[in-house]
Amino acid sequence: MDHKKNKIRFYATVATLLFAFINVQAQSNSKTFRNGRIDSLIQKMTLQQKIGQLSVFGSGHKNLDKIIREGNLGGTNGVLPGKDVYHYTLKMQKLAMQSPLKIPMFFMGDVIHGFRTTFPVPLAMASSWDPELIRKADSVAAVEATAAGVNWTFTPMVDIARDPRWGRVVEGAGEDPYLGSKIAAAAIQGFQQGNLESPYTMMATAKHFVGYGAVQAGRDYNTVDMSMKTLHEIYLPPFYAAVKQGVGAIMPAFVSFNGVPVTANKHLLRDILRKKWGFDGISVSDYDAIPELQQHGVAKDAKDADKLAFKAGVDIDLHSGTYFDNLSKLVREGAISETSIDSVVKRILVMKQKLGLFKHPFQYGDSALALSAQKRLPAAHRDFAKKAAEESIVLLKNENHLLPISKTIHSIAVIGPLAKDRNDLLGPVHALGEAKDAINLVDGIKKEVGADVAVHYAKGADINSDTTGGFKEAVGVANKSDVVVMALGESAGMSGEGDSRSKLGLPGNQLDLMKAVMKTGKPVVAVLMNGRPLTIGWLHKHVPAILETWFAGTEAGPAIADILFGDYNPSAKLPITFPRDVGQIPLFYNHLNTGRPFEKGNKYTSRYIDVPNEPLYPFGFGLSYTTFSYSDVKLNTKKLGWNDTLSVSVDVKNSGKRIGTEIVQCYIRDLIASVSRPVKELKGFQKVRLKPDETKKVTFQLTRHDLGFYKKDLSFGAETGTFRVFVGRSSASLKSADFSLVHNH
Repeated sequence: MDHKKNKIRFYATVATLLFAFINVQAQSNSKTFRNGRIDSLIQKMTLQQKIGQLSVFGSGHKNLDKIIREGNLGGTNGVLPGKDVYHYTLKMQKLAMQSPLKIPMFFMGDVIHGFRTTFPVPLAMASSWDPELIRKADSVAAVEATAAGVNWTFTPMVDIARDPRWGRVVEGAGEDPYLGSKIAAAAIQGFQQGNLESPYTMMATAKHFVGYGAVQAGRDYNTVDMSMKTLHEIYLPPFYAAVKQGVGAIMPAFVSFNGVPVTANKHLLRDILRKKWGFDGISVSDYDAIPELQQHGVAKDAKDADKLAFKAGVDIDLHSGTYFDNLSKLVREGAISETSIDSVVKRILVMKQKLGLFKHPFQYGDSALALSAQKRLPAAHRDFAKKAAEESIVLLKNENHLLPISKTIHSIAVIGPLAKDRNDLLGPVHALGEAKDAINLVDGIKKEVGADVAVHYAKGADINSDTTGGFKEAVGVANKSDVVVMALGESAGMSGEGDSRSKLGLPGNQLDLMKAVMKTGKPVVAVLMNGRPLTIGWLHKHVPAILETWFAGTEAGPAIADILFGDYNPSAKLPITFPRDVGQIPLFYNHLNTGRPFEKGNKYTSRYIDVPNEPLYPFGFGLSYTTFSYSDVKLNTKKLGWNDTLSVSVDVKNSGKRIGTEIVQCYIRDLIASVSRPVKELKGFQKVRLKPDETKKVTFQLTRHDLGFYKKDLSFGAETGTFRVFVGRSSASLKSADFSLVHNH
């Protein structure tokens, strides 16, 4: 394409994002792909060329150019921080077009929360409880990534996580399968848009199938052991939602599941994923997961591991190269048939065909957009990143209405190791996001208040240091300021893969810094930046206002400032429970009851002797600068017929003085069933924006399918009996009504 056409294409894309933000409804791609060409191509391929399609190598692989030119590789990584990805992918695709059969390449990698423009981390985005916001954010990420030639993302991570010690909790949607399923579907809609052939969409990957979020002790790569009932009820639903949404790829977890590593688990990968669910996309191993079957103790060598993984249903080997080295040997030995390899190659080539690569090998790559974004992020993308950050920030405490801060103050102190930080704002695994593009909290506040308010800064402490040398300066700037904002939390490197923590308090001496500043008597706001729930009991007890901002991305500073000074009224809710203490973990709202539930004053009930059972902040919790009142729950019937619909409604009123948005949540409980049921299960949520004194009726529709569960034999269905439905502002603040499910007569 010539420069003029690229320029027009660039501005058309930005205009679309600015005025409509890719407001495209995901729809099924009705085009029927003819596989005759694919079958003919496979017949012409050598065995090594076929095996090459089952392999992905890194950019640093020896002889990579030669291997691609010979047509012996299916794909390589394209998410390369610090590299000119557009020209790199272009070069590699040109090499592929010089190969004998001219089979185009996949270019893939982790586009987890943005590509060049960094959005809040996924756990933060989940706090918005807004699938449409997530769809749009991932649409923007897809536009930027595909402009650089990347056509496949290893996202979204849809693992349910009930243990915040696990570092990868930052990459997911939290603890609930219903919310997680809605977010999984939205992310896939965002990346794929129901039309993979579009040059601005890319193939998504649901990972890590399945149970990775339940690793023992919250330690990454540890083993997983759970009942099949828990698997089906809690951990599988988001993956099923992804498959229903048409996700192009699945990545198996590289952990042992009930004694069988998932990479070699036929029951999970073939019986459930392909046979039961009908998944027809491709499966790709996690990084080096196939040879790691040796460390799991189920394979004697790399070749044995390849045989186990291939027969279990792993189509593509990511990075290790063992498929590349050993599959031809296994075919010659008769351990694997070439016909079975052909069937996998066909799946892979059909996916490349769906991506439009055979028709237009270079359609993924927009030089004007890619090269422009290297220099300056599109304004429309920045604007949306700010909106996403605002909707993801959770107000945890606001004693005596300290927030929002009045702009009539004369001075403000911004203290803490994260106050001027840019890199940590981006969070872990931020693709091609750059710290130079991020706006920190100090700069965000300065822009917000202007020249009339003095902004005093002191670092005070380092995140991972016990030194107190900066305390004196921090106390000094606090003393000469009207209000103090403390920016505390984790570094980006403390969350993510391989970054599990045994202690969840503020690292280093940040808590001591907070205590020193609190002694000044100044009003203090804690602004937390982190990738997981933290144990912040002291802050909750002593600090009047607390904002959970997570790692909010490129526009973190302006977004946080908007909330601090009231230009945006927070509405986010927690997608995961905040424990009081690590000893409570795992702690989640949808637990089973016990035969001896807690009873105050009764020693012989389920309890701790040193901490309450309840969390510090429950699932679904989040405050606003206004207040909302709920009417009693109203039902259209007390007896729900087997084939009928229950209408559950409440009147929600803004009883405060500011316009605000409330996330109204609906839960159920099956009171008597053939197996014990959770004390609550989320079944719906709605966002409602209300003016002061305005009231709106919010209605949820439930059918017997919503009341169903997995029974002793793992069959799914509802049972007649009595149920309780709850509606309210969090999993711990609800109003309820009872009804019965009966057979129609």
